[in-house]
Amino acid sequence: MTATAATAAAYQPVNIVHTEHVQAGPYSLTIGFSEWPLRAMQSLDFTFMPEGGVDDKSGTFNTIQPNGKPRNTQPLSRHPRKRDVWGLDVKSLDKEGTWTFHFAIDGPQGHGEGNLQNLTVLKQPGPPLGISWAISTLPLLGLIAFLTYAWRRTRPAIRASAVSGNVC
Repeated sequence: MTATAATAAAYQPVNIVHTEHVQAGPYSLTIGFSEWPLRAMQSLDFTFMPEGGVDDKSGTFNTIQPNGKPRNTQPLSRHPRKRDVWGLDVKSLDKEGTWTFHFAIDGPQGHGEGNLQNLTVLKQPGPPLGISWAISTLPLLGLIAFLTYAWRRTRPAIRASAVSGNVC
């Protein structure tokens, strides 16, 4: 019974639907994507698989936005649901355009750097965020209107003044 409970509670595996290859100095790196094509503001998993595994290597990862500005550099760490590779869990790229991923890897063969260039990120799926937020608040506004109406109809102060007004 314990084995089935642990299996049922396990996370879904990362499903890689597209890969790209980067040469970072002496290291061959395969980048996996859980969604393809990429779209702005769409969450997905990234995996970074160096040839020969990650055990004797370390490195950093940086994204360069379409406007050319780099984001903060972060260390390559194991993917939380695919522990044998490096990766990012449920991340999104926030702008459409052409992105670059920059890798720096240190290992037994020395230091290597490489880029995955011309990574096209398409327009965000669905309506713009402002419209999505506006539509999603409609039920809340309806609930507030209903509660206000119900409160005004059943408020004790109104009943007390109505009763005292009729008594005179």
